[in-house]
Amino acid sequence: MNIIYLFLSLFILSFLAVYTITPQIIAFANRKNFLDNPSARKVHKKATPLLGGLAVFIGFFILTLYVVITNLHTFEMPIIGYLLGGMVIVIVGIIDDKYGMSPGVKLIGQIISCLIFVSSNNLFTLLGPIYISLPIITLWMVGLMNALNFLDNMDGIITGLSGILALGFYAFSFISKNHELVIQSNLMSLLSLTFAGAVFGFLPYNFHPAKIFLGDAGSMFIGYFLSSMGILAGRLAVIRMENDLYYLLPVLLLSYAIFDISLVSFIRKRDGRKLSQGGKDHSTHRIGNAMKSPKVTAIIVYLINIIIVLITILIFKMQSEILLIIATALFAVLFLFFGRKLDEIPVIIPSNQKDK
Repeated sequence: MNIIYLFLSLFILSFLAVYTITPQIIAFANRKNFLDNPSARKVHKKATPLLGGLAVFIGFFILTLYVVITNLHTFEMPIIGYLLGGMVIVIVGIIDDKYGMSPGVKLIGQIISCLIFVSSNNLFTLLGPIYISLPIITLWMVGLMNALNFLDNMDGIITGLSGILALGFYAFSFISKNHELVIQSNLMSLLSLTFAGAVFGFLPYNFHPAKIFLGDAGSMFIGYFLSSMGILAGRLAVIRMENDLYYLLPVLLLSYAIFDISLVSFIRKRDGRKLSQGGKDHSTHRIGNAMKSPKVTAIIVYLINIIIVLITILIFKMQSEILLIIATALFAVLFLFFGRKLDEIPVIIPSNQKDK
């Protein structure tokens, strides 16, 4: 089978799988009272089913196993570890969604999932000695899991955003492919298109007005996927270009999520509020307050990330170190400017965040 048709079929099958099972997950969540209830720090006005992350993971897991079972990809440690690490973070998220969990226990679960991914892909010395490489990789993955968890605050935002970025990772792996990197690039292509199909299959139910939410299980799994794909993409780019500078490419690709968590962290620290408590002061809330529409807000975030993906892929395609440095600096300046403008938009600060 032509490799392009293979990957296209994976995307379609993953889309259909999640699109089909999500109504069943919604019904199950309602029966079991697995619901997210409204509160002062949340946007929705009525109890909404959680477990959307389970629907996404099931579709992703089944289609990845299908590829292995049909001998379209070998059942090796990178895939075993990838699925196991994702399963751990989904289970941690489901427990947190249902019963609550202390930040420390959640952090341990996140670190375990990171270590499973790192060990299965033999990444302990990716960035140098293990005592340098492992803390950086763990911080990157845990940071993005929490960044996406924070960013999951309006209907459809990170579902659509992550699908766009997954397609970006697929384009990245396709461009990177040569006879020496075919195994690594095919693995990235497989995971990226299967994931993209899964989240886009979920998006019709999660777009405003959402019938189901991702929950912590979904947002942290999305963070796990994007952070791990960033590591694999960075490794692929550095090997292909023989230049460590290309580790900047996944940073550019995921720059919106990094921007949002940085903006919220800075503003809450400046205003004397706790970072760990939820609130309506994210970039998406501020855009939503200006646009007066959750749908328009989601579309704006999608467009921003489409532009980011296209620019990042273009930079990689042109193979210019100078352009990469210039783009990194330009992105930083633009996000600083954007952040200052968003900071001027009034937001609602829940009483449990004031004077902390």
